[in-house]
Amino acid sequence: MPTFEVLPRFAADLDGLTSEQRRRFRRVVLDAFVPDLRTGKFRAGLRVKGVRAAPGVYELTWAPDGRATWEYGSEQIRGARHIVWRRIGTHDVLIGP
Repeated sequence: MPTFEVLPRFAADLDGLTSEQRRRFRRVVLDAFVPDLRTGKFRAGLRVKGVRAAPGVYELTWAPDGRATWEYGSEQIRGARHIVWRRIGTHDVLIGP
């Protein structure tokens, strides 16, 4: 299982989401993102891609207008990927990923 941490901005963004949006994000992460992270290949529906203006930062689509940005962090558990969640919300989070 990968490890993760959240930046303060992500936590603040998450608090601003509706409970349904938070549920949907968690469901996408658990049902698709984590399994794909393990295989090293993300399914097309997640639309994982690099953020052009921020090298090393990626975006994940979790709803039609739901985006989360993240980056790989230093391994915390041997052999497990570490994810640093940066922002979450609408497409606007890409302005300051």
